[in-house]
Amino acid sequence: MGLDRTRWPELLVGLERVEVLEVARASGGRLHVAIETTDRLAGCPGCGCRARVKDREPVPLADLPVFGSPVELVWLKRRWRCPEPACPVGSWTEDRPDIAPARAAMTSRAGQWATGEVGAEVHTVTYAAAQLGVAWHAVMDAVAYWGQARIEDPDRIGVTEAVGVDETKRLAARRRRPTRWISAICDVARRIVIDVIKGRDGRRLEAWLAEQPQAWRDAVMATVTNLHEPFRQALAKHLRHATAVADPFHVVATGNRVVDRTRRRVQQQTLGHRGRKHDPLYGSASCSCSPPSASMSTARPSCVACWPPATPRRGPRGRQGSPP
Repeated sequence: MGLDRTRWPELLVGLERVEVLEVARASGGRLHVAIETTDRLAGCPGCGCRARVKDREPVPLADLPVFGSPVELVWLKRRWRCPEPACPVGSWTEDRPDIAPARAAMTSRAGQWATGEVGAEVHTVTYAAAQLGVAWHAVMDAVAYWGQARIEDPDRIGVTEAVGVDETKRLAARRRRPTRWISAICDVARRIVIDVIKGRDGRRLEAWLAEQPQAWRDAVMATVTNLHEPFRQALAKHLRHATAVADPFHVVATGNRVVDRTRRRVQQQTLGHRGRKHDPLYGSASCSCSPPSASMSTARPSCVACWPPATPRRGPRGRQGSPP
């Protein structure tokens, strides 16, 4: 089956219902592709009369690179006018969201590609701007526009069985600005970030959970978080049926802090001063919080002194034996 050779430029451009008017290469290596749509008939949105072409305004749009060169797509955008003098509409420009959104600096496919590079591929905005040959702000505006559409997609989250929440310091405190936090909501099973909310208070997390469909909340079987009480209360309020799991890192860290405070308190009560090199409790500051193994000969003296002797356990037939 042969192809119509007159359609080859349109096939290379990859847009429906367009005609390629001109292709030129600039001195810097950038390709300039001039196109116009084949929609030569249009009706007035106000009165329905057949509209007339008022003029064609060239709109430059950054497009995806081709053959190793950056591309600028110049869309000769028709401006229509209504021939009826009494019509309140007057004039308007043609709208083709598949080519580019209104007042955009790049094509729709280039904006979606940049959003995927910055989001899913974890590349920088500067990298995407260099690939397209545009300014940083042009890519950032496209990422904000197309990224918002992806965030609002109802099928983005999907079924989640385990939800994890943790806060991260975004900006450190300064003289006239407090520390700014963000909280990430993750799908623990799939290891992906579902959403990011401002702050680290439970009210924002409660509002986010309340916005989710009831079917999604019913599918959650476990919640994972640190020992931050606002998060635990918010998850327990909206996901009562889910099993609450604490982050092991924060559990161990909390246990270490409690043991360390107890050691310092006992040190002050018994000796009346801070720990010194030859004090009995000084050597226990760096030992682990878990009891030593059954073989006490391999344990450090400080650890043996901290933990009481293990109570013998009875075997299956009432005989005493060491722990397994």
